[in-house]
Amino acid sequence: MELVDRLLSGDRRAAAQLVTLMEDGGPIARKAIAELYPHTGHAHVVGVTGSPGTGKSTLVYELAKQFRSRGKTVGIIAVDPTSPFSGGALLGDRIRMQQLSTDEGTFIRSMASRGQLGGLARATGDAIKVLDAFGRDTIMVETVGAGQSEVEIVRAAHTVIVVDAPGLGDDIQAIKAGLFEIADIFVVNKADRDGAERTFFTLQMMLDMGQGSGLPDWRPPIIKTIALQGEGAALVAEAVEEHLAYLKESGDLHIRSRRLAKEELRRILGQELFNRLLVEIRAEQWELLTKEVAERELDPYTAADSLLATFFQRIAGDEAGGGGAEA
Repeated sequence: MELVDRLLSGDRRAAAQLVTLMEDGGPIARKAIAELYPHTGHAHVVGVTGSPGTGKSTLVYELAKQFRSRGKTVGIIAVDPTSPFSGGALLGDRIRMQQLSTDEGTFIRSMASRGQLGGLARATGDAIKVLDAFGRDTIMVETVGAGQSEVEIVRAAHTVIVVDAPGLGDDIQAIKAGLFEIADIFVVNKADRDGAERTFFTLQMMLDMGQGSGLPDWRPPIIKTIALQGEGAALVAEAVEEHLAYLKESGDLHIRSRRLAKEELRRILGQELFNRLLVEIRAEQWELLTKEVAERELDPYTAADSLLATFFQRIAGDEAGGGGAEA
């Protein structure tokens, strides 16, 4: 495929076109993934998540500069809540990001979440593969900023940075509800604000109580930053590199990579089976069962069992007849 060949030769335009292709989906996107997939698996994927207003975009910008100063190539996928290049981050964040766009070693792409839960766009995983094959050493994925639903990032990243900031009300409560358990690194951004010390010590206390990080020998560091002024970003970049070194030395990088592959395969399989089921099931049966569930005449589990039974009967009939789903 010409686009893939151009990507592997370092063509930035091909990278941008392939990410767009991944967002659109379809057979051509699948063919592209099949061709570029053997060239993936080298990048360190870093998820940056947290509640809205914590300054994730500014931190990502500063981290990109830090990684570039260390000689690493960088890919940034910023997942916006609406459409690409509109909404989501503040205008100031977008302007700062654009300052990196002229750097050949940095590739930035904004993607729409298109209503997907967990702060990630549907095609984020495929976009990561594109940038991985493009030779980016570090790929940062900045999530929408949807509170505790953002735990989905753990299914895409090797290292997860959870960003907090003082003065956001119940942000610590949101972390307790889910984000805390997935963090490999904590960042208390806007550390020049009142309440920063309290936020820092609250996180520290929660770590002392044994919460957070499923890794037995890794205690998530808590780093104070003022990203708007570039303060503390170097310490965060060092922590990211230390976490990657830990994952490699402990063997957990292989374990995490296997887990990410398993989660992706499970997600794709579930979606594909559901799409196939919708093709095989007659619209009348679907409408009748949803009506019966809505009117409490049938429970949803029994309805699902009925749909699956019909689906497998159709598949078995197609195989026995020597045809496929279109026969």
